[in-house]
Amino acid sequence: MSEKKVRAAIAGTGSSLPERILTNDDLEKMVDTSDEWIFTRTGIRERRIAGEGETASTLGAEAARQALDAAGLEPDDLTLIITATLSPDHPFPSTSALIQHKLGARNAGGFDLEAACAGFVYGTIMGARMIESDPSQTILVIGSEILSRYTDYTDRTSCILFGDGAGAAILKASRDGTGVLTSKFGVDGSGGDFMRLEAGGSAMPATEQTVRERRHYMKIRGRETFRFAVTIMADLVRDSLETSGLTIDDVKLVVPHQVNMRILQAAAERLNLPMEKMYCNIDRYGNTSAASLPIALDEAVRAGAVERGDVLVFVAFGGGLSWASCVVRW
Repeated sequence: MSEKKVRAAIAGTGSSLPERILTNDDLEKMVDTSDEWIFTRTGIRERRIAGEGETASTLGAEAARQALDAAGLEPDDLTLIITATLSPDHPFPSTSALIQHKLGARNAGGFDLEAACAGFVYGTIMGARMIESDPSQTILVIGSEILSRYTDYTDRTSCILFGDGAGAAILKASRDGTGVLTSKFGVDGSGGDFMRLEAGGSAMPATEQTVRERRHYMKIRGRETFRFAVTIMADLVRDSLETSGLTIDDVKLVVPHQVNMRILQAAAERLNLPMEKMYCNIDRYGNTSAASLPIALDEAVRAGAVERGDVLVFVAFGGGLSWASCVVRW
């Protein structure tokens, strides 16, 4: 009998969130907005904001510790750390290197990955393919963001959206049919202006003028982003399931990037997916970019919403424009 196909299964999850909560009522005191206006348009009630000393690496390391505990593993069991972030501690060294040091993961390599809000799914796909080629690997995938440091709290249209946090998952080889079944990803740089942070890179280095003109904060073109997100999310879920030989009826839970409740509802309607099968926690955390999906996944797992054998779909999209999805049998 031939050996069963090697897949990458999720052995444990974890998440970490700052203690400070920024509510819609708090934002009313900062910009011209209201709780009703924000919630009606986004589904967000509150978001977490990092305090002094909290960074992508500190939150990422704590989420990683929880994932290791859930998997029954030690830091030395890790062979690779992939951190998805667009808000790293520093341009270099990598956030993965800092997390490796914080964990004491002496046997692990590591690198960062930047695919904006799709980063965690990209990292999961990369980790899965590495395990398929080398089943001895034990890979930690993290999404960690401190978006509050790039949020313009004078811009009423964007400051309401973003929060901070981290989520993590451990990938290990499986031969019992569980794990990542199929994956898809893509990018379209023609939409790069929809979501961008203009200054601070090699194209526009930091100067007194860039700081004065507030070019080190995120800029979002909401209408274009909304149209893109609804279309790509529904298409990704549908195409991923078709490649897996499954249908929407086979899905226990879609775990999406928490971008906007109206986008999630519109995508669910296109898919004929009941909203109870779309895991949502955007009301409590806002948009945490690459961290949002693993935070939601960890919550779903710890709430008992996922059982062995269940089919899950991860789907995310963000700046780049970038997108990714994968179908997972738990």
